[in-house]
Amino acid sequence: MADENTQGASVQDGPVQETQVQDAPTEGRRERGARGGRGRYGGGGRGGRDGGRGRRDDRRNRDEDAEEFIEKLVHINRVSKTVKGGKRFGFAALVVVGDGKGRAGFGHGKAREVPEAISKATAAAKKAMVRVPLRDGRTLHHDGAGVFGAGRVYVRSAPQGTGIIAGGPMRAVFESLGVADVVTKSVGTSNPYNMIRATFEALREQTSPKSVAQRRGKKIADLLARRSGLGGADVSAEAEAITE
Repeated sequence: MADENTQGASVQDGPVQETQVQDAPTEGRRERGARGGRGRYGGGGRGGRDGGRGRRDDRRNRDEDAEEFIEKLVHINRVSKTVKGGKRFGFAALVVVGDGKGRAGFGHGKAREVPEAISKATAAAKKAMVRVPLRDGRTLHHDGAGVFGAGRVYVRSAPQGTGIIAGGPMRAVFESLGVADVVTKSVGTSNPYNMIRATFEALREQTSPKSVAQRRGKKIADLLARRSGLGGADVSAEAEAITE
């Protein structure tokens, strides 16, 4: 009888031990989930919700930064890639971005969808922005020319009230740059990519009287007097008005 009771107790105690062994990992998993860990069961914790809030804040910051720039979609083209099963179509976008205060840049992006291609091109344009000195914040300081490939462009400063005399991609560049008066001419190719690159080559060559005077060790009034032939009072007033 003692042996039978002993065997019965051991049989009854066996499942209890097995139940405890099975429940131990479950409790550990619940604890990890409550802490918001990286495990399989931790996705519903506070860590996931906090991470979502951080992403939303980043999107808000990106939207606020995007409002400060002027974005111009210059050209969009559908491209295709031939694969074993057929053709895969995508889109290529050319975007010009500027702040309207003398800074501008252009970018190119490709993706399977149009909005994604535009966003890629916009991000690339913001990384490649250049500063161009402007006279009175409305026109260029001097004439210039730019060449890229088969594209050749000419840019000239203009008096107040002239407006932007430019067409196609070049107009988008000057509008985003903040130029109000300019005269341009494009010779050669009408490819928007080459026209945009040639335009930025011409803008990179722009220099202001202030930078030239510092490089040559002279005064701004001396340079302006030799260029315009004005009197001393007029030259001094114009030299003081130049800020960049």
